[in-house]
Amino acid sequence: MAGDSVVLVGVDGSPQSLTAVDWAVARASRQGWRVHVLCAYSLPSFTTASLDGGYAALDDSAIRSGAQAVVDEAIARAQGTGVTVTSSLETGDPAGVLVDLSDEATLSVVGTRGGGGFADRLLGTVSSALPAHGHCPTVVVPQRTQGADYTPVRRIVVGVDGSSSARKALHWAVAEAEAWGAELTAIAAVPMASGAGALAWLPAAVDREQVLADVRSGLDRAVAEALEGSSEVVVRRHALDGNPAELMAEFSTAVDLVVVGSRGRGGFSGLLLGSTSQAVLSHASCPVMVVPSRSRDEIPSRTSTPWGRA
Repeated sequence: MAGDSVVLVGVDGSPQSLTAVDWAVARASRQGWRVHVLCAYSLPSFTTASLDGGYAALDDSAIRSGAQAVVDEAIARAQGTGVTVTSSLETGDPAGVLVDLSDEATLSVVGTRGGGGFADRLLGTVSSALPAHGHCPTVVVPQRTQGADYTPVRRIVVGVDGSSSARKALHWAVAEAEAWGAELTAIAAVPMASGAGALAWLPAAVDREQVLADVRSGLDRAVAEALEGSSEVVVRRHALDGNPAELMAEFSTAVDLVVVGSRGRGGFSGLLLGSTSQAVLSHASCPVMVVPSRSRDEIPSRTSTPWGRA
């Protein structure tokens, strides 16, 4: 139910994390979802001079007060939007806390990196760890450049490569297109031309046009499957010769949201974030949604969440 859907957004006071709050609130407003603002922090400690070699933790009152100020600023940005916003402060590694809570969230949203804000390093680590280990889709929002506005989302592009992870990403992209009323383009890319990343092993006698036709046929089947029950969404499809990561990064300059799976076709099972999704996250000009390949059925349910306690 819409009322039970929660967008979890991590904040640290940096401009990037506040931009993430704006995006999360805009997304939640499309379907009556709630937003939960979370600031997590670790208490620093230092070695005591005593012979027992113990550790002494600093008084957390000042740190907690600073974290609360960060949360208050984020909540203030959501006032007047009509979106229900709850918040909490949590102690612990921010990436670990957000990954843990993502098993009960519908969507997680973070900025690209910390940088001058509260707990300076946090979102640099979080924006790498959460897409790789999160249990729900993660949207990573870059810092807003002058003149850029990431909402509303009018144009979405999704990468499709035939993997189960990409199929899940395609289904999410269709859902996002429905929610935003956006145009959706599905891209399947095969690097056949000469140069870095090309398929050097591909025999010269192979008909490149036939390869692209086969890729397009597979793309059409994947799109047809994803569109079942979604009659309002029209999906443009392109089978292209090129490096998938480079093409998706290039498309990101002209669209409002890029959607990718967490791990592509043929990836090693131990790699939770594939090379394409890593590259897109590093170079995209617009928000990127990374959809995990792990099924919700494999995730143990939590007995309590901060928004449930609020």
